[in-house]
Formats: sequence, C-alpha cells, structure tokens
Amino acid sequence: MEKIIELKQVYKAYPQAGGLQTVLHDINLDIFPGEFVAIVGPSGNGKSTLLNLLTGIDHPSQGEVVVNGAALQKLSNEKLTLWRGANVGIVFQFFQLLPALSLLQNIVLPMDFLGKLNKRQRRDRALQLLERVGLGDEAHRLPSQVSGGQQQRAAIARALANDPPLIVADEPTGNLDAATAESVFDLFAHLRDQGKTLVMVTHNEALADAASRKLEIRSGRIHADTSPAFTDPAGI
Repeated sequence: MEKIIELKQVYKAYPQAGGLQTVLHDINLDIFPGEFVAIVGPSGNGKSTLLNLLTGIDHPSQGEVVVNGAALQKLSNEKLTLWRGANVGIVFQFFQLLPALSLLQNIVLPMDFLGKLNKRQRRDRALQLLERVGLGDEAHRLPSQVSGGQQQRAAIARALANDPPLIVADEPTGNLDAATAESVFDLFAHLRDQGKTLVMVTHNEALADAASRKLEIRSGRIHADTSPAFTDPAGI
C-alpha cells in the first residue's frame, strides 16, 4: 500500500539566544491511508511542530516530508497553499471559524478558494456537510450563536469541504466537556471508517487509546508507536 505520509530523518530547530533549539530529532514515520493516528506526550515536546510539518505550515530544518506524493519542502509558497487546500483539512483547538460569517459561509469559504465547484454546488455541498455533522438546522447561525461543541463540528465540516484525503487535528477536544469531546471523537472515527486518514494531537489518553494507532512524542523523538515493527532507536 502507498504511504500517505512519509517523514525521513526529519529535524526541526528554531533560533534562540545563543544558538538553535532542536524541537524534533531524527523523526522517521510512515502513515498509511485509512489510519487514525493519535499523537500524545507532554506539552512542549514537539507534537504541534510535527503537525505543522505535515500540513506544510512549517518546513523541516533537515530531512524530507512527503504527504500524498508531494515533497512539501520543495514546493513554493503558492503551490503549497494550493496543495494544502486540496489535500489537507485542518481542525484547530479553538475552532478558528470566522465570527462574521454564518456556519454555512465558513464551510463554503475553502471551496471558494479552490474554485473547483460552481456557486450552487459549493452551497449544496456545505449544507450536506452540515447535515453530516448534525448541524443542518444551524446553517445560518453565527459561530457565537452555537455551542463550543457545535462550533467544533462546524470546523470539522469545514475541514471536509474540499474532500481532502488527510484530516489533521490539533487538540480538537481540548475546549470541550467530556460528553461533547466523545461525540467529536466518534465523528472522527466515522470519517476513518469512510477511508479518511486522520492524525490528531490530544492530551486525552482515553480518546487516544481508541484510535487505531498511537504515537508518543517525548523530547522531540518518537518514544513509542503501536506499530508492532517499531523499536525505539534511542532507547528513551
């Protein structure tokens, strides 16, 4: 099976006073289509940095990041933006819905940017996605007029707008109560069952244990991986 994500000897360092701070060390990682991968570990150990590399928001200091056949570090900013719009849906902890737009308009927006559907098709697809996440009756409400859980469901619908093969989520349940978090996770599991690949950073161990695969990041390295063939080369 072709890999949808392949990281080869990836390092990421940031400048700081007196030199560089290396956040990720020698990351080698393969993820296959249809996997639901939960990334766990202490704060400040590189989990969100890893997600930023997978989405092309940031580039590795060394190594290769290949996602859905594209070597992200080799793309220009313009090509990377177009690639991201077609290939990756991103779900944020704080939803990041535009407050002046209705839920429907928020979901139409990524389709406007990519421009593959006409205006009527975009609206129809946005309504279908809202129905899919249980928000069909809330389409014309502003984000401030619905609950946090509903906002996160709308954000997931927005991530699906252009039908990307990969969904990446950074603490998507971090601001939700336990029951709402579980319902959002169930939605992710349903997307996995429909063939989407999901990569999620979470501090919720119970939710992470329900994913099909769990990676633990410590000190910028992959400390544990549920893949049976994995061994920790650093012995951390």
